[in-house]
Amino acid sequence: MKHTFLGLLCIFSIALTSCNTQSEKIPVSVQRLENEIFAAQSPADVAKLLAKYPFLKDYFGLPKDSTDSLITSQLYANVRNVSLQKFKQELQVHFGLLTNIQSQLGQAFGEIKGHYPNFKAPKVYTAITGFMGSDLYVTDSLIVIGLDYFGGPKATYRPQLYDYQLRCYQQEYIVPAILFFMAKSYNKSDPADQTLLSEMIWYGKGYEFVKHAAPQMPDSLIIGYSEQQLTDVYASQQDVWAYFLDRKLLYQTKEEQKQRFLAERPATVEISQFCPGGVARWLGWRLVGRYLAENPSVKFVDLMNNADARQVFEGARYKGQKEEN
Repeated sequence: MKHTFLGLLCIFSIALTSCNTQSEKIPVSVQRLENEIFAAQSPADVAKLLAKYPFLKDYFGLPKDSTDSLITSQLYANVRNVSLQKFKQELQVHFGLLTNIQSQLGQAFGEIKGHYPNFKAPKVYTAITGFMGSDLYVTDSLIVIGLDYFGGPKATYRPQLYDYQLRCYQQEYIVPAILFFMAKSYNKSDPADQTLLSEMIWYGKGYEFVKHAAPQMPDSLIIGYSEQQLTDVYASQQDVWAYFLDRKLLYQTKEEQKQRFLAERPATVEISQFCPGGVARWLGWRLVGRYLAENPSVKFVDLMNNADARQVFEGARYKGQKEEN
């Protein structure tokens, strides 16, 4: 399955299974690459920076065998732009020392290590490039946060996205988005299963991973819905579930049909103008939550290792009910 970031993100509280693991906060330091980027005095300085941090090629989306000349000249032009220099200063005031992000990541990394003892915390970098790089770049060993994307509604510049997408490009969404990316390394799925149900369960497990790593994180930040959207979709879930069953959507394999219910949209108008976009993801999290509630002996790691979406679905015994065990 192919998944992107804010395809990535926010839903209603799901009961967590108890676990015996003990977590210890892992100290996290953040290297501020934007300071080195804006200190460049020539294209040659930018080229040295790219050589010093070879992962920046991936951050900029460059092929491995590409030349650096184009990105070097463009990045240098950006750092010499007075407006962008002011924007960098604005962002540095807005984000400060990134204390909250460091603290949240440190706590989450400790939780992950409690479940996966071999886990090694990735290095964390920030960058400001004038939207040249990714919003987030996450691998097992490193994280790059494009701060220019997350300045929030009062920022001088914002990424060129629709209003309903911009809600999730704020500082408080950074950590849950990173954790959802990290979940991919642990979230097993069956590549032969191309059903909508399989993708629903994959998203549900990913959101559950974030919730286990950051149990105090509001569900709205995890899945990217507003509080009102969460309230509405939870209250109307019987109707949503009935729609999925009546139209036999769970085992749909046509990509266009699946994306109507998985993709980020202002609303899932096929169901209702008040039904939020990506409702299949939300429903997948409900199924995963019900599965854990109905099967208390199942450990979190076992859930993440379970690639059988149908088994999770059947074990959830979900019928659109609102009550939580």
